[in-house]
Amino acid sequence: QVQLQESGPGLVKPSQTLSLTCTVSGASIRTETYFWNWLRQPPGKGLEWMGVISGSGSAWYSPSLKNRLSISRDTSKNQFALQLSSVTPEDTAVYYCARSPLLSTTATSEEYDYWGQGTQVTVSS
Repeated sequence: QVQLQESGPGLVKPSQTLSLTCTVSGASIRTETYFWNWLRQPPGKGLEWMGVISGSGSAWYSPSLKNRLSISRDTSKNQFALQLSSVTPEDTAVYYCARSPLLSTTATSEEYDYWGQGTQVTVSS
């Protein structure tokens, strides 16, 4: 059974960097046939794909976030992480990590076979 779990602070101040970690169990993030994604859903809005890291460690980012977003991994802990810099209240959302069998830049839920439960992040002073 594959499980993903997000962790990190629920409250971040504007201009600071949001750091979240996704811990994976039941599968290795080094597996080259899968991709490890970050997505988010602002309140009242649809799901937004943010970026992805592959089993080999290559990363791709949404054009709207590429200047602020970094996705990395720690293979010794079977974790991958998100860092979003210069956050504003518009970054308030539920943040998800999810696995996809194929590389995708969409937020179509059917493309992801396993999801974390999501973590609420509020950007506020």
